[in-house]
Amino acid sequence: MKYVYPLVLLLFTNTIFAQLTPDITSWKINTTNNTGYAGILTNVQQVQYSTNNVYVSTTCIPDYTIGPWTANPNIPVNQNFVFKITRNPIQNIGALTSTPLGHVGVWSNGVSIFNAKDGMSYNNAGVWNRDALFYEGISFDDCLGHPAPNGEYHLHVNPTCLYNDSLNTIHSPIIGYAFDGFPIYGAYAYTNTNGTGAIKRMTSSYVMNTGTTRVNGPDVNATYPLGAFIEDRTFVSGSGDLDIHNGRFCVTPEYPNGIYAYFVTIDANLYPVYPYVIGPTYYGTVQAGNTGPGSGHNTITETVTTYVPSASGISDFDKQIEFEYYPNPTRNYLAIFVSPSENNNIEATFYNEIGQPVLQQKNIQPAVSYVFNLENLTSGVYYLRLQGNSKSSVRKIILTK
Repeated sequence: MKYVYPLVLLLFTNTIFAQLTPDITSWKINTTNNTGYAGILTNVQQVQYSTNNVYVSTTCIPDYTIGPWTANPNIPVNQNFVFKITRNPIQNIGALTSTPLGHVGVWSNGVSIFNAKDGMSYNNAGVWNRDALFYEGISFDDCLGHPAPNGEYHLHVNPTCLYNDSLNTIHSPIIGYAFDGFPIYGAYAYTNTNGTGAIKRMTSSYVMNTGTTRVNGPDVNATYPLGAFIEDRTFVSGSGDLDIHNGRFCVTPEYPNGIYAYFVTIDANLYPVYPYVIGPTYYGTVQAGNTGPGSGHNTITETVTTYVPSASGISDFDKQIEFEYYPNPTRNYLAIFVSPSENNNIEATFYNEIGQPVLQQKNIQPAVSYVFNLENLTSGVYYLRLQGNSKSSVRKIILTK
């Protein structure tokens, strides 16, 4: 069946793409005043940006169901955070900054990221620091989060309800930012740092120790098995994909020229693997205001622009690359056929509703039929963008399961 589509459709323009970078567009913004736990507004409330910074206002409550929390009496409350993320992150070439207790970054839905520690140590000596997953895992809800004593809902590990952590055939999306300004991705990336190779699960380079004794700590036994303490692992360079910070410099869909990026680490069964998100230290330089007591309530003292998702690079007219696509709505696949009059080597990219690429194919040729397998994508609205040397077109795709 042949489809004819109106000209008043969605077009991602090169101009807007150049202005709106991923540190602005990767946030899950609540544009409809949806409420979640205890009637609190969910996700990110507002994103504002200047030349140098992005300000993310959030309640710290996600839009998915949270709780209950076994053996945890704390209750999530609205944090009214304003996090400040630098748009010009740089490597810290001096003394490395430790990831502190409390928030060390923020997920794309505005929920806090905590490090791997639970804040306590063996005999309170500060030598053998307790692993949060081991000691607090019983209090994690089905989405692997729980509230702190101050009511700050947070995750120490992979945010399984934020993205599809079993989708291992495409590069994972950006799912947060560390407070040094570098992005945090899901578990899957290109094999090679130059953006080539198959998609694979990123692996930690921290290796579990094998000894049965701990200097100035308890022996390894049923009460204190290996993995109970942070120091039970040793960083071994090259043993995994990631460095001591749990990241690497690499090409990603959002950063085709390369960026340093952190990755959440999980095993083949999707179980969290130390250091879970960000390692014991940051890769980059951390601005003041986000860490330490009372942090996360930055005051904006510079001129900023409010990011409006509906204006995220979308124009009202499309009279560019001519192509057919069907069926739409669709369940599992989408076929496209580019007009023979178009140029060769077109790039096709599917984006989700917040502008994150989820599927891509390069070197699309005119007058050839292509079929995209969408079985691994969840139901929802997507945008298919075709990009050539001087033309681009976008179509709205409805995926129903």
